[in-house]
Amino acid sequence: MSKKVMFITQSAVIAAIYVVLILLFQPFSFGEIQVRVAEALTVLPFFTPAAIPGVTIGCLIGNLIGGNVMDMIFGTLATLIGAVVSYAVRKNQYLVPLPPIVSNALIIPWVLKYAYELPFSIPFLMLTVSIGEVLSCGILGLVLLTALKSCRGINWTPWKTNTAQ
Repeated sequence: MSKKVMFITQSAVIAAIYVVLILLFQPFSFGEIQVRVAEALTVLPFFTPAAIPGVTIGCLIGNLIGGNVMDMIFGTLATLIGAVVSYAVRKNQYLVPLPPIVSNALIIPWVLKYAYELPFSIPFLMLTVSIGEVLSCGILGLVLLTALKSCRGINWTPWKTNTAQ
C-alpha cells in the first residue's frame, strides 16, 4: 500500500471512530459540562501524523451533528491546534494529552458562552471544559496511548518502512 493511501486510510478510520464516539456518548459530548470521550483520540498523533486530519475531520463532523456553526469552526480549530501540538511534543508521551486540554480549555468556553448563550462565566466554563478534557484526553487518552503502545507487532509508523512503494 502506498504511503499516501495509508495516510488517507488512517485519517479516515480515525475520523470515523471519532464520529462514532460522539454519537455513542452524545448526551455528554456537548454542553457546559462535557466529557467528550472522542477527544481521547487526540493522543493518536503520538503514533501517526494521519491522526491530525483524522481527529480534526471527526470533530468537524461531530460538531455538524450536535453543534452549531461557531462550534463547527472554533471547536474544530481547538481540536486541530491540540492535535498539531500533540504531534510536535510526541517525544514525551506524557505531554501528548496536554495540548488538546489547553486548546479546548481556552477556546471552547467562548463558544459555549456566546454561540450557545450559556449563562455561566468564562472562568467557570474554562474550569468545566478543563475537567472534561482532563478526563477524556488526560486519563482516557493516556490509557489509550499506553494500550496501543504495548501492542507488539503493529507497525505504527508505516511512512518509515523500507518497502518499495
